[in-house]
Amino acid sequence: MAPPLPLIILLMIHGVSSAGWGVSYSPSHICALKDSTVIMRCSYTYPTGHQIMKVFWTKGPIEWGEEPPDLSEDPEYSQRLQYLGDKQQNCTVRLSHVTLKDSHEYYFRFITNITDGKWIGYPGVTLTVTDLQVESPERVTEGDSVRLTCKSSCTLTDRATFIWSRNSQPLTERRDGNNELLLQSVRREDAGRYSCAVHGHTHTSPGVHLNVMYPPRSVSVSISPSGVIVEGDSVTLSCSSDSNPPALNFSWFKGGTIVGSGRIYSISKISSDDSGDYKCKSINEHGEKYSDTVTLNVMYPPRSVSVSIGPSGVIVEGDSVTLSCSSDSNPPALNFSWFKGGTIAGSGRIYSISSIISDDSGEYKCKSINEHGEKYSDTVTLNVMYPPRSVSVLMNGSGVIVEGDSVTLSCSSDSNPPALNFSWFKENETSAVGSGQSFSALQSGRFYCQAHNQHGSQRSDAVTVTVKGRLVILYISIGVVCGAAVIIMMLICGSRWMKKRNNTRETQMVPHHDRRQACDVELNESVYENLTAAQLCSYGNKPVLDSSVYENLPAR
Repeated sequence: MAPPLPLIILLMIHGVSSAGWGVSYSPSHICALKDSTVIMRCSYTYPTGHQIMKVFWTKGPIEWGEEPPDLSEDPEYSQRLQYLGDKQQNCTVRLSHVTLKDSHEYYFRFITNITDGKWIGYPGVTLTVTDLQVESPERVTEGDSVRLTCKSSCTLTDRATFIWSRNSQPLTERRDGNNELLLQSVRREDAGRYSCAVHGHTHTSPGVHLNVMYPPRSVSVSISPSGVIVEGDSVTLSCSSDSNPPALNFSWFKGGTIVGSGRIYSISKISSDDSGDYKCKSINEHGEKYSDTVTLNVMYPPRSVSVSIGPSGVIVEGDSVTLSCSSDSNPPALNFSWFKGGTIAGSGRIYSISSIISDDSGEYKCKSINEHGEKYSDTVTLNVMYPPRSVSVLMNGSGVIVEGDSVTLSCSSDSNPPALNFSWFKENETSAVGSGQSFSALQSGRFYCQAHNQHGSQRSDAVTVTVKGRLVILYISIGVVCGAAVIIMMLICGSRWMKKRNNTRETQMVPHHDRRQACDVELNESVYENLTAAQLCSYGNKPVLDSSVYENLPAR
């Protein structure tokens, strides 16, 4: 009878196999990669005269007193286990698609034709099945040196060549050692999921994410709305950046001045004062970065419309004058209209008047227009200066005066500024005879005035002043009065004569020689002083008295 199994094992351990029974494994320890194929090489011997009846592989642990199971009959192994040996000496077996559950100690058992001719190779082959794991730092910072290790629970029996991939794309560089990947001066582009595998095997390790921290980059500003922005609109500026971890701290700048914070900067009812260059600063714990500058261009209609006059000083008739219209608008106004009073006078930003005249004086304004609106300027006054003109003399009276009296002459002119300086001259005399706007003439002659302002002077036409003696003036006055009286008397007498002629045909007439005699007496001039004009009459060319007053006159 064959000895009990423990005895067999004991005999094998103590060299009892030297009697002809034995099993040897090469190697006795195998570390295999998950999902790989394992070949357990084996040879056996038995005493001469025995014939092999049955061979199979089994696994531990082996229960005492029980026949170990044949793995080829185990559903978990039957499809994967293939016996490569024979029934003589070779007991090699192949196990494919190994799993972690296949990690056991395996034994070869054979049975001969001799009673109790059974043998099990103890100790067996220790199979350890391992998977792959990538070991890497949890977080690294851009610029660091990083080492990734492809690890297994045991050292693979077969010499393995490790391969690496990032985001399922193979990496062919930067290896350090057989199972390590070295990333020197890691970049943000190195972030991703890393996995390792063994060349020639399908098993790949689970991916491990390499998280590369880095400060903000690619900082940019977007403006909404993206089109034309008009004064009064609501505008939003948004700051975006690429950083790890994402930036949570943002600052906004207009020019060099901080104006806000947060990823969004909003402006409600925007005004032209909000125009300018903006940028944001993105910050995380690894650094900060500014964006490129963006320009916020706010459109608005014309305002602050004004007119300037050139030359800026005194404008004199004959000068060339330019009126310029300026305004604050966006876009700049290109359409301008000019008005004098309420009448349109021209167009264009510049309104030019060459050889200006006084008629060009007046109030001017311009209208500035762009696509967003229009606005008028305040009115400016164009005051054209010119020397005296239309100079004339006004005379108080007829120009005939009595000796000892005077006549007032007044000088008038059109000028800007008004003439304040007047000179009076008598024709054919070089020296002035008077000054001031009024002049009293005491003597006969032809007089004219000359008006002056700071821009020039002009003389008037001459007027005639006649001075006569008092008697002559009296004669003239009496003649005028008597002439009028005679005409009136003649009209009255004629009327009465016609009436009497029609009624009685009788008329009491004074003889012609009596009337002539009554009016023939000449008077000395000295008596006229006490007579009234009503007492005078006219006969011929000499002033005489009515005969009814002769009796009161002294004899000549």
